[in-house]
Amino acid sequence: MSDQDFREFDPEETSEVVNADEIVDTTVDNDNHSSDDNNDKKPTEFCYMCHRPDTICGPLIKMAPGMGVCNECMQRTFDSMGSFGFGGGDNSKSNMDMNKMPNISFLNLGSLFGEGPKVKNAHGAASGKASEDRPAPAIDINNIIPPHKIKAMLDDYVVGQDYAKKVMSVAVYNHYKRVATGTMDDIEIEKSNMLMLGPTGSGKTYLVRTLARLLDVPLAITDATSLTEAGYIGDDIESVVSKLLAAAGNDVERCQQGIIFIDEIDKLAKKKNANQRDVSGESVQQGMLKLLEGADVEVPIGASSKNAMVPTTTINTRNILFICGGAFPAMDEIIKARLNKHSSMGFMADLKDKYDDDKNILQKVTVEDLREFGMIPEFIGRLPIVFATEMLDEDMLVRILREPKNAIIKQYEKLLELDEVKLEFEDAALHAIARKALDKKLGARGLRSIIEEFMLDIMYEIPKDDNIGQVIITEDYIEKKGGPKIMVRTAGMIPERAAAN
Repeated sequence: MSDQDFREFDPEETSEVVNADEIVDTTVDNDNHSSDDNNDKKPTEFCYMCHRPDTICGPLIKMAPGMGVCNECMQRTFDSMGSFGFGGGDNSKSNMDMNKMPNISFLNLGSLFGEGPKVKNAHGAASGKASEDRPAPAIDINNIIPPHKIKAMLDDYVVGQDYAKKVMSVAVYNHYKRVATGTMDDIEIEKSNMLMLGPTGSGKTYLVRTLARLLDVPLAITDATSLTEAGYIGDDIESVVSKLLAAAGNDVERCQQGIIFIDEIDKLAKKKNANQRDVSGESVQQGMLKLLEGADVEVPIGASSKNAMVPTTTINTRNILFICGGAFPAMDEIIKARLNKHSSMGFMADLKDKYDDDKNILQKVTVEDLREFGMIPEFIGRLPIVFATEMLDEDMLVRILREPKNAIIKQYEKLLELDEVKLEFEDAALHAIARKALDKKLGARGLRSIIEEFMLDIMYEIPKDDNIGQVIITEDYIEKKGGPKIMVRTAGMIPERAAAN
């Protein structure tokens, strides 16, 4: 750009320019102001472009240490760039469109101090000088839900997994006691971060999501497979905190007391026999150490990535509860190899196939097994609570179909009830569905896909015939050896939807 383009920024042509010495002189104590009031005043800062003080042009946008630009000058700069075609301006000769360039977004600079996304404090107000003086609200230790009540609430939504629910209830209870007290007789309580192992479909993510909903705390769920070391293509490690801030509605205090669940954590295992830098494995584990322990993280507000045009805020992760989960394939072989080390000839020897039929062998995992899998010791040390979920069997899958408040069977019964049709499942049919799910080895995730398959024809035909009053799903229908039982309405019972037609 030429000097002519910035002629409007000439300090001598600005009527509001004042001498810096005069501004400094105005801060000298006088008879009407006490020395205590002057000590609280913020030092005057000057715009780098128009040299006006912040007392006239408002808060400055920090571009670099010791360098700030006022809102008006920054907006004029973007307006000038738009005239050259950078922002899709009037210059039709330019083919460059900044809106199509990655990691660059244009904002109305007035939104940074006006109507734009703001960080909220615990009282729901935008953070500022007035809110900084307000003490942060503390969690009342008397209102923390005890472990037995947490587990009882989880029992309404999650079938089985009693040991996992007990471990999580105690860990969450101790964590929020730590948040409420901070210290106890000058003894600092460490964080209760958790590492949860379990086969796919055993309910790891569902447990965490249900727990966060019952406790009414913000929750961020992220996939470890997308995380990479800083400077490489992929999500930065700090992006997990940015997701939690968004889940908390940009409320910093609420965000700093939330839960972050990192799924597929086993994908961060250290690669064996790798000759190149492991930017998505061991390096990510090392980068997460401070995050798990507690550190100040600078995250963007209202955006997923940092850039010069997006405001940022600082989040302290000291009171954020981290829960990591993963299926850890091949971990059972590592555990079996450790348990079979004592196998030898003699009367005290163990059979080498002793643990082959143990479906819950992951519950015997130790720190040594995790190190053998590829997790670094420093990372494991910051996840002190390690437990595993149980493998789902046929009876547990049948209970999952029936018992939870939002059970799959209840959902389909409600759907057909809206068509004034009663839906029933025979016990043998539920067991047949559970067996099919076990064959697919998808855990509870396979239940809905199986039900969708045989319910498709039923839900397609029912709206066509107003005489259908009841449908009974049989085992033969699930095994594709017959059809469901269709019950016709009794005489004189005409549904409202038929009468309306």
